[in-house]
Amino acid sequence: MKNLVFDIGGTSIKYGVCLNNRLTDMQELSTHAEKGGTHILETIISLIRTHADYDAIGISTAGQVHAEEGYIIYANQNIPGYTGIQYKKTLEELFHVPVAVENDVNAAALGEAVYGAGQDHEQFLMLTYGTGVGGAVIHDRKVFHGSSYSASEFGAIITHSDARLSGNDFFDGCYEKYASTTGLVQMTKGYRKELDTGRKIFQNLQDDNVLKLLDKWVDEIMLGLATLTHIYNPSCIILGGGIMAQPLILKKIEEKKSRFIMPSFAHVHITAAALGNSAGVLGANYLAAQLLQP
Repeated sequence: MKNLVFDIGGTSIKYGVCLNNRLTDMQELSTHAEKGGTHILETIISLIRTHADYDAIGISTAGQVHAEEGYIIYANQNIPGYTGIQYKKTLEELFHVPVAVENDVNAAALGEAVYGAGQDHEQFLMLTYGTGVGGAVIHDRKVFHGSSYSASEFGAIITHSDARLSGNDFFDGCYEKYASTTGLVQMTKGYRKELDTGRKIFQNLQDDNVLKLLDKWVDEIMLGLATLTHIYNPSCIILGGGIMAQPLILKKIEEKKSRFIMPSFAHVHITAAALGNSAGVLGANYLAAQLLQP
């Protein structure tokens, strides 16, 4: 079985070939998101045309995705004109193979479920921390999509009610404003403006004030994790995003669990994602492979 797999983000497109579920020939190019959704679709078509003799196509992508019909339900202006892009219909008509399309966080969670940190858990939650906060709910290697394929917008959990009630932006007071990597950078820039990336922050932990700000940020992370733990009662929560590769964050989360999470929920295992940048394409491969089952 040979599948072509793509992971489309606002910054880059990762793509490769999965041969009998083994990822090979992984490559990456710029999305050029400013050129819009049609340009991205044309890029994917061009990349597919460089291959032959494949069985299916799997796509992981930013935006809210109608997973059955394979189109973008909604995307913000980070990718202009992306809402409505028809991946499944267009690619199946052009290339005559099955096409699976899924939201990027959902696809990454499926990748972790099948090949990564979620393999030993029938059900788990996944959150990714970056520019915002994304989420997914997995049960028995299936995504919980909700009534309109838009479930698990964990970044929209309200954690600061005063800011939400007095704000004008929909995400004022919401989890991703405070718990995302962007939120951490905003805090540290208020102290030292040159600390404008996660990498720079972790290079300056010898500064006690930076360490205190990091600890405050982990408290923001815990507000959301506590809410989700008490609602879903998961056995496991997997944390993704480049910043979660820092062991100190997981150490602090483990130290804070008992303050934020009820004792009867203390069994929840909170761990870092295992697959890194390949989680999305591996999840897309899994979905593509399911379309080939008799």
